[in-house]
Amino acid sequence: MCGPLCMVLWEGRNREIPPYPDFLSDEVVLHVSRDSTSIEARERPASKPQHSKPKRKRGRPPKGCKPPKEPTRIERQGNMNLNEMLGDLPDVCDVGTKKDSKGYKHTWVGWKLHIDSGDFGIPLSCILTSASVHDSQVAIPLAAMTARRVVSLYDLMDSAYDVDAIGDYSRSLGHVPIIDTNPRRNSELKAELRDEAKAQRVVGITDSRRQRFKQRSTVERTNGRLKDEFGGRHLRVRGHAKAFCHLMFGILALTVDQLMRLLY
Repeated sequence: MCGPLCMVLWEGRNREIPPYPDFLSDEVVLHVSRDSTSIEARERPASKPQHSKPKRKRGRPPKGCKPPKEPTRIERQGNMNLNEMLGDLPDVCDVGTKKDSKGYKHTWVGWKLHIDSGDFGIPLSCILTSASVHDSQVAIPLAAMTARRVVSLYDLMDSAYDVDAIGDYSRSLGHVPIIDTNPRRNSELKAELRDEAKAQRVVGITDSRRQRFKQRSTVERTNGRLKDEFGGRHLRVRGHAKAFCHLMFGILALTVDQLMRLLY
């Protein structure tokens, strides 16, 4: 219950994160469900920074000579600690776009709240980033943060997190990653997945991984309750620090309410 409040007090950009309290230290969390939700803000979005590309020598490069490829944020996170990963994530107010479950695009101005939710819908870790940050770029920092706090077994993520580095990091923590396959533009893989699912329904085979993946709906209910009941939909403050504090008090109230539901 003190987890989200500790995040507000301690997780500054230049502060060392202290050891997490003994909350849930004696419990084993079976499933950690990971997802993000849009946070709309009443402020002007920041302009995109202009990245100047280094000038390249004119003409065709020599045979066998390829320009060095800049590592992605997920690749850089493999050599960072938690504080460095949090500092590398953008946190300004900007414009974000996300597809819903029906394939329609939703655009908003503000931030994106990334949540790790345990069994019974209890929030474990939260990170607030710019709205334009892709979900996959926050998966490794969230996993590292949650691993400091609880002992868990399965990491449940949707197709937005279908990146090899994320699955490898989850396994390095001793977890079993269950990530929905993203066929992207591979039409053959998409057809193969559809045929496999149809064949399993006909034969009556129950895939254990798919059954466990159904538990990921807990984080979606956490997102919904935060917005509908605990102020996540009505943000009246400006700036990342104030917005994060506002949301964390909502997470704190949600956590207490969820624990009271379990007790009674």
